[in-house]
Amino acid sequence: MKRYFPFFLFVFIAVLAYYLHRFIKDEDMGISKIARSSEPQITGYYIDDYKWSELCEKLRIMSDNYKSGVGIYLKDLKTSKTWEYNADRLFRSASLVKLPIMIAVMDAVEKKRISLDTELVITGRDRMDGSGSLKWARDGTRLSVLEIVYRMITESDNTATKLLIDYFGMEYFKSYFRQIGLAYTGITPEGMNLTSGRVSKENYTTPREMGFLLEKIYRKEAVSKSMSDMMLDILKRNKSHSRIRKGVPISWEVGHKTGLLRKSCSDVGIVFSPKGDYILAILLDDVPSYRSGKEFIAKIAKTTSEFYRI
Repeated sequence: MKRYFPFFLFVFIAVLAYYLHRFIKDEDMGISKIARSSEPQITGYYIDDYKWSELCEKLRIMSDNYKSGVGIYLKDLKTSKTWEYNADRLFRSASLVKLPIMIAVMDAVEKKRISLDTELVITGRDRMDGSGSLKWARDGTRLSVLEIVYRMITESDNTATKLLIDYFGMEYFKSYFRQIGLAYTGITPEGMNLTSGRVSKENYTTPREMGFLLEKIYRKEAVSKSMSDMMLDILKRNKSHSRIRKGVPISWEVGHKTGLLRKSCSDVGIVFSPKGDYILAILLDDVPSYRSGKEFIAKIAKTTSEFYRI
């Protein structure tokens, strides 16, 4: 037995040392956990005021120097910090009017006035030139309301828009726009005309009102949560790769709607960046050229996105 005593003693000491080490380690981990939990936790979202001011000044200089009417509404959706440049000035809405049209249609669906599965039929009188592929659809083509709304936003399809206006009537949209608090955003038969020349009654909107609609969708307050989710998903599928989409990193999601008509060039959207989500509504009137307008919007979007890079 004496021969094995040193061996047993060694084993005993080794086991004791092991458990003592584990105990001390566990205690240390417990202390470190408590210490970490007592440290201030970043529960909010912080924007450096100086850097925000720098961004706003850059955007102001760019807007001042562009040879066109410029209106911009920028809002950080976590802090509600806002920068405005002619945010309440009237701009030709062009296809931006399709954004409140979509909301109005979804409200009608929510109230059981129509179903997303309801089919509308394309006839010769429904065909509209300009954006979209439905102008080439055969007479008698039947499309669901959901697909029509989808094409109206993602392709800015003018035939899809006319189908919805014909079904609901112009007065329905006029009334709904006022009902949801749009003071300046209007819709008229003349304003929906695709002519490049002047019209007697133009459709107008403002950067602030476009931002208001986007925020309603973002916060799931436009019609209902489910409808807001659906509309945001449709906006994210916009097929335009210019303007805001061109100005932000390709890995970021953007839900937006573009407009282009009668020397107006616009893009309004929600940008989902790693640092935070924000609304960017850029409206231009009397642009030197559409190409120039698109590039200017992309530059504003790029400058803004650089602030939101981590």
